[in-house]
Amino acid sequence: MDDCLQRLIDRIDSGEELQDLIPSQCIYKLVRFRLEMQAPYISKWPQALSIQAHPLNVSTSFKQRAMLVDEIWHVAGDEASDLDWYVKRTVLGGIYSTTEIYMLTDSSPEFRDTWLFLDNRVKDAFDLKKTIQEATYLAEAVGAGMGSSLQGFVGK
Repeated sequence: MDDCLQRLIDRIDSGEELQDLIPSQCIYKLVRFRLEMQAPYISKWPQALSIQAHPLNVSTSFKQRAMLVDEIWHVAGDEASDLDWYVKRTVLGGIYSTTEIYMLTDSSPEFRDTWLFLDNRVKDAFDLKKTIQEATYLAEAVGAGMGSSLQGFVGK
C-alpha cells in the first residue's frame, strides 16, 4: 500500500491530467488511479484485505488508508481545518472502501461497472454536501426570520 501511494503521488506530480478539474472529478480520477493499481492482483486482493484486517495490522492499515484519503483531498484542493476535515476524509474513506469491495466482484470488461459505481458514489457524496449546505442555509434563514418576527412581536 505504501508503494501504491507513492506511485499515485508520482503520477500526480508527473502530469497535468488533474488540472482544471472540479474537486469531485479530481477525487474520482485519483481513487480510480489508485484502484487500477490493484487490478493485476484482483484475484489475490481478498487475501490482502484479510491481512490488512488482522488485529496486528489494523493500525498500520488504518494509517495507510488515512494517508491515501488525505493525499486525495489535498490534491483536490481541500483546505478545511475544522470538523469538515474529518467528515470529508471519513466519507472518502467509505467511498474508497466500498468501491474496492465492489471491484472484487466486478466481472465487467476493464472494471467498467466499478468505475460507474465509483462515479455514482462520488456524485452522491457531493450531492449530500450540497444538500447539507442548503439545509444549513435554510435553517439560518428560518432562524433569522423567526428572530425578526419574535423581535417584532415582543416590540409590540
